[in-house]
Parts: sequence; C-alpha cells; structure tokens
Amino acid sequence: MFVMQLMTNVTTSSPRIAAPVYDPRLVRAAVAMNENDLPTAEPLLRSLLKDDPFDVRAIRLFAELAGRIGRYNDAENLLRRAIELAPQFTAAKANLALVLYRTNRAPEALEELAKVTADDPDNAGHANLQAAAYGRIGEFDEALALYQQVLRQAPNQPRVWMSYGHMLKTVGRQAEGIAAYRKAIELLPVLGEAWWSLANLKTVKFSNDDMAAMQQALARTDLTAEDRWHLDFALGKAFEDRGEAEASFAHYAAGNELRRRRMPYRAEDTTQNVNAAIAAFTPAVVAGLQGKGCTAPDPIFVLGMPRAGSTLIEQILSSHSQVEGTSELSDIGFLARSVEGYPETLSALDGDELRKLGEAYLSRTRVQRHTARPLFIDKMPNNWLHVPFIHAILPNARIIDARRHPLACCFSNFKQHFARGQGFSYSLDDMGRYYRDYVRAMAHFDQVLPGVVHRVIYERMVEQTEAEVRALLAHCGLPFEESCLAFHETERAVRTASSEQVRRPIFRDGTEAWKPFEQWLEPLRSVLGDVLEAYPDAPADFGTDIVVN
Repeated sequence: MFVMQLMTNVTTSSPRIAAPVYDPRLVRAAVAMNENDLPTAEPLLRSLLKDDPFDVRAIRLFAELAGRIGRYNDAENLLRRAIELAPQFTAAKANLALVLYRTNRAPEALEELAKVTADDPDNAGHANLQAAAYGRIGEFDEALALYQQVLRQAPNQPRVWMSYGHMLKTVGRQAEGIAAYRKAIELLPVLGEAWWSLANLKTVKFSNDDMAAMQQALARTDLTAEDRWHLDFALGKAFEDRGEAEASFAHYAAGNELRRRRMPYRAEDTTQNVNAAIAAFTPAVVAGLQGKGCTAPDPIFVLGMPRAGSTLIEQILSSHSQVEGTSELSDIGFLARSVEGYPETLSALDGDELRKLGEAYLSRTRVQRHTARPLFIDKMPNNWLHVPFIHAILPNARIIDARRHPLACCFSNFKQHFARGQGFSYSLDDMGRYYRDYVRAMAHFDQVLPGVVHRVIYERMVEQTEAEVRALLAHCGLPFEESCLAFHETERAVRTASSEQVRRPIFRDGTEAWKPFEQWLEPLRSVLGDVLEAYPDAPADFGTDIVVN
C-alpha cells in the first residue's frame, strides 16, 4: 500500500523513538515487508508490539501490513495511535493521508496532507499525493499544477510522469498525456503501466519499435508481476490493432491469469449477494420502503456492467445544461455496508433513518460537484446490486442500467486491466457468472420496482441514437437539447477507460470487436447459457431465481 521507510527521523521528545537503535525484529520485519513476505513480517511485529506496545515505528509498519491485506480500518486506527504517541511523526501522518486517499476520503486526505507539508515542505512525494487527491475530487487545475511542481523539483521520476499523464488524459489534453507517458517510458522502459496507459487511450497505435521494446521488456527475468501483466495487456491491444487475434488473445489471457492469481475474488460471493438481495427485497418489503427517503431529485445513477456504454451515457447526459458529470462514486456501497445486517435489515429502518441515509449520500458527494447544475451523475457500475437501496433512500433519483451484448461486454472487460474493484474481470468463467448474476438481480428489481430503472441497450444507442437519447432524457425528466447528440464536442473531464472514445462521434466498432476472438470464448459462452440466448431480454422468470452453489 505504501512504501515503508524504516529509518525515518522523528522529531519528538519521546525517548522511545529518539535513539537510533532498532530492535532486530523490526529490521527483519521491514526486510520481509520489502519482499512482500507478510507471513514472516506479521508474527515479528506482533511479538515486538507485545513487548513494547508504544514502539511507533513498529505500529507504523504494522499499519502498512494491514493496508496491504485490505484492512484499511485497522491501518487507520494504528496510524492514528502512532500519531497520538508521537505528534511530530510526519511519516505516519503521510501514511495516514494515503490510507484516507485509498479509502476514497480525498478531502480528509488533503486536510492531513496540509499538516504534512507544513512539517516537510520540500518532499515531492507529498505534493504527488496531494495532486492525486485533488484529482479524485475533480479539482484538476490544482492537481496539474502540483504535478508540474513535483516534476520541476524531480524531473527524472517515471511514475510521477505517468501520474501526470493520467491527469492530462482525464482533462482531454491527449497529446500532452501521450508525451508524459512517453517520458515515463524513456526513463523506465520496463514500466508496464505506462505502456498500458498508452494502450488504454484506445486511440494510440503502437509502432514496430514500440512492439519490440515491450517484448524485450517482457522477456526479462527480473520483471515484477505488475509490470508483466501491464505489458501483456498492452501487447494484447497492440496485436489486436494489427488483426493478429491469436497472438492478441494469448497476451490478454496471460495478463489476466497473472492478475487473477493475486486478486481474491470468489464468484460464489457475488452469487450469494444476489441471492440475499432477491430474498430480502420482496414486493411487500419494497412496497413498505416507498416514499420514506430523502426526496431530493439530484442524482442520476448510471450502473450495470463495466464496458457496457455507461461512459457514453454519462457524456450524453453531461452535455445537457441541467446535468453535471462527476465520476464513479463509492458512496452508495459505503452507506449500504453501514446498515448492520444489510440487506435483510433495510426493511426495519423507519422513514427518518432512510431519509438520513439519503441526505448522507448527498453530503458525501457534494465535494464532487463543481457547477450550479441541479442534477449530477454517479457512474459507479457496481451500484446495480443496490438498486432497491438507492430507491429507498433517494426515491426521486433516476436510475439508468447500461447493457451491452454479453460476449461484446465480457470480452471488453477481459481485455481491460482495471486498477481495482473489478476482480471478476480476470477470468472468462468468473466474467460469465458475474454477468448472469447482474442480469438475474436486475430482472428481480424490474419485477419489484416496475418502471424505476431505464435500460439503455448499447447496440440500440449506436443504431438509433436520437431516439434512444430522447428516451433517456425523458426518463430523467429533461427536455431534449441538441447538445446531447453532439456529446463528443462537450469539454469535460472523463476519468474512465472510455475517456477518448466519448470524445469522438458514436462508432460501431465496439459491437463487433469480440468476433475475431470467438473461437477462444467458448468457456464464456457456456457459462452465459440462456442469458446469451435471451439478450437483450432476461431469460423468462429469471428474476425470481435463487441460485444454490
């Protein structure tokens, strides 16, 4: 999660950390952490902290371990304890800021970073994190200025050049973004993420020299797993652009397999979550939740499978004078998890509790809104599992389900490396099961909440754009505006993988891209089964199914 610097100096009156003497267990644990050997590091740290629970360096290192295994609450609590014991422990404050950033609390991270930079004003790493946090809340000018400041101070930092490229891409400065990625590669030719970032623009075509450089990097025996899978995804895109489907699929498959082995995703968990939602949100329960939440009409939720056209829908809606696009916001999932026993216990909440949850959502997302437009878009695709929750706490919010042909959508996910949050996408089998569960859940929600969800079929949007745009706007209660048809001319930041595609007029290539790879998609086709056959509808009576694993 963050790089541990064991020998960081700490200015404090505490005698426990003033002396430059380190317990051998702490040194061994730090070495183990550096090698990502967590099973070795954990008992060493537990033993050390049992003997001396006030060793703030050990507490900080234990916080890093907790963060690496996803226990961010534990990491935060440990870091706050270290800071309580040593108020001038600047490194722990910086680590806390990173934990806050990683848990989508960018405003709090910026508050912590303000303290950190006051203590350590010349540290370029702090400015780099500040830039990322500003970008997270849509303050792109501030983010770009900070990246430029960092690069003036430390111009030979390839990962900072890469992060700068990400921000330039987001605001639509593609040529400058490409130049930043190229600079990162010039400084570190094996930096797989920079190569993938170029490929992920979707509009960049790799040269023969590029292909040779990536293959040379991939052949190295000292390459990190992360660099390797990024290079595989980038080469998959490069060979696909050249029409070499077999070589392309081989790289996509290699990258996905390597990524999957490090991603703790279980398809059974998604199936069980859908089963729980179907069991919990019966017609009677949903009827009992009606009309009790916060009545504000502000949010438009665009959800569904990733790579199903949600960014296109967002761009169309954001081209309307009354709608602001934001990003993929994690707040609905957070609020749902805050309800103990969810989803079964949601029906026990009274109107006041549901209203407060709706108001909490609006409060949490306010930082993402930078215009006076009355409506805004939350484009988190994974919110599909929480449709009844959304409708219960925000009954006047609009909900859009973006749906795309199962083979086209799933293969598009398979060749897309997601930074985080989409663990199902690294296996064709998991992908098919996830798509089935998504369709199964939405079919049930259509039954218990008829008319609440407006479904946009990607292929129809491509073929009958004006009619589909008019229907979309009508569902949102918006008058038609010509700008929504000229969405590619709208200048706004786009933070998803489709950022460059939606800056062009609608194109039909995406509906056919899976066909050259069809012979390798049989595992996906087999798992999809009747969901594929019934598309664009759900299989008959699908929404009432509870699957037994």
